[in-house]
Amino acid sequence: MLEQQTITSVWMLSREYGHMAGAGGVKDVVSQLATALASDRGRKVTVVLPRYGFMEPTKLGFSRLADPLDPDRLLEFDVVMDYTDLERQERVGVWHQVVDKVHIYLLEAKRFLEKNGVYTYTREEFQHESWKVQGVGHIDYFAMNILLQKGGLDLIMLLDERPQIIHCHDGHTGVAPAIIRECSGYRNYFRNTAAVLSIHNAGSGYHQEVSDLPFVRAITGLPWRVINNSTLEHSFDPFLAAAPYATITTVSENYAHELQDTDADYLTGWLGHRLLDSDVTITGITNGVDPAEFDPVNYKQMGLVAGFDVGDESDDLRGKGACKEALFNALAGPADAEEDRIGFLTQDYTVPLYTFIGRLSEQKGVDILIEAIGLFLEETREAAFVCLGDGGEDLEEALAAIAHDERFLGRVCFLRGFDPKLANRVYAAGDFFIIPSRYEPCGLTDYIGQLFGNLPIVHYIGGLVKVVDNKTGFTYQENSPENLNEVMRRAGEVFLDPTRIREMQLAAVNKIKQYHTWNLVMQSYVQLYQKSWVGGPV
Repeated sequence: MLEQQTITSVWMLSREYGHMAGAGGVKDVVSQLATALASDRGRKVTVVLPRYGFMEPTKLGFSRLADPLDPDRLLEFDVVMDYTDLERQERVGVWHQVVDKVHIYLLEAKRFLEKNGVYTYTREEFQHESWKVQGVGHIDYFAMNILLQKGGLDLIMLLDERPQIIHCHDGHTGVAPAIIRECSGYRNYFRNTAAVLSIHNAGSGYHQEVSDLPFVRAITGLPWRVINNSTLEHSFDPFLAAAPYATITTVSENYAHELQDTDADYLTGWLGHRLLDSDVTITGITNGVDPAEFDPVNYKQMGLVAGFDVGDESDDLRGKGACKEALFNALAGPADAEEDRIGFLTQDYTVPLYTFIGRLSEQKGVDILIEAIGLFLEETREAAFVCLGDGGEDLEEALAAIAHDERFLGRVCFLRGFDPKLANRVYAAGDFFIIPSRYEPCGLTDYIGQLFGNLPIVHYIGGLVKVVDNKTGFTYQENSPENLNEVMRRAGEVFLDPTRIREMQLAAVNKIKQYHTWNLVMQSYVQLYQKSWVGGPV
């Protein structure tokens, strides 16, 4: 029997990381998993991501990396980025720092610097150039992805690192496992490196697929054999490209089940079943959370007016009440000139506060939420809603419309945009946190809400099945405005029983600490790495 190998060196490729660059839950998964791995047994963990235009590396603590062969010169190198009819290269510089024992490298290149959003164009970019429509993905998204992957692999080689594992996150980095096995410039160097690819979202539109196959051939350098075998619905699909060369995982056991064992896979274009037909089984590992990252005891660090401990059985949550009162007061009057707020709150802060924080998209069920708010507030006077986020212009306008609706004035407030400290204030103030996603690979905001004593109301799907109805939150099955309205009413009735609410808050935090911390979940990844490594390079 083969002995399990000690995993001492892990590199990750990602488009998001913690507070540095984020658009969704990937930022939390990558940063918290990397930190947990690096804190365990002296393991060296390294993350590579782009240096976007909105990032200020020196303020973030980074410094430019010197050339290992000439310390008096900054490291810069060219990455081959051919177009179909043009041989070309792109220049890359490198920034570096160590955070919580994790080595982080930012790749600086013109293509990254001209972007003010991680994945999509921003309102400011649209105002300067009208073709850059707010919320629409970057036109050169695939070239950005390939530059990150090739640049990251080139950096490993230039630093003479020999990682056991390269962990690729989502379709944005899904081509790397094929590149290190099929491209001669990388094949021999990485012959003792195993690849893992995590699917954070397999939904249609999240694959990073490309229909221009000659362009794929030119910019990746992959052979036609690989490209032709990696098409889904006539487009090159990075997830399929990685499958023969990497261990494929996703972010919850139930999402893996839905992708390969149920008809819910139609939402992916049948990716899961296509992988299963190729004898590729997706391994589900439910994401964890680091409670210390979202601990309202550290209220000054979190930007709160007062602290509280949801897991303390003394039941002293006066600090949470102070946070709720402070948010109601802040949203009671007209918006400040610098505040992107629509609507206001005139209700007494003792009414139940329903909250939403997230990307405004159909996948997140925001259209369902908006309609459900209207139904709920037509029947209930004693309640308030605060929604924080940005995204598609249509959904932003719809949220703004319901906040302006004369029938609901003073009970709905839409905070457009995203700010981590403001998000903490909303989490801390809220009584109920709504997640009406049409599908949800794992869900992290349900964890965060629970850690702030903000009980989740979730569509019982994907990774959200970890919420236990009437024990750690509230769930509903069929995703419709009517069903969401009904469960919000049910939660409002429970709100009238403070003892019951407190029991649920304690149960939610205890469940996280017992099953879902990254220190526990990280061990599942180590076992996955060991299994991949024991199997040897492909």
